[in-house]
Amino acid sequence: MEFWLRHPASRQALQAWFEDASHAQWKTSQDIKLRYASASFVAVNRVVFNIKGNDYRLLVAVAYRFAALYIKFVGTHAQYDAIDAAIVENQP
Repeated sequence: MEFWLRHPASRQALQAWFEDASHAQWKTSQDIKLRYASASFVAVNRVVFNIKGNDYRLLVAVAYRFAALYIKFVGTHAQYDAIDAAIVENQP
């Protein structure tokens, strides 16, 4: 929510992704890829989602065993290009 308050154009797309992910039953990376063909997989269990036509990037760590998602980064495409997706932790 903090991000979309600073970037209001991202709100609807992030809310839609959250709603979808909240109900998802992803057991493998293939399950994610079937729903989000443009998702990219980086490092172990980290997934990058393109938000709002690739204007924004959402990086999450997926714990398939526990059906949990941990947001590691949300930002503009330019901000994403400045981070190391394999190790970043909760960056604005």
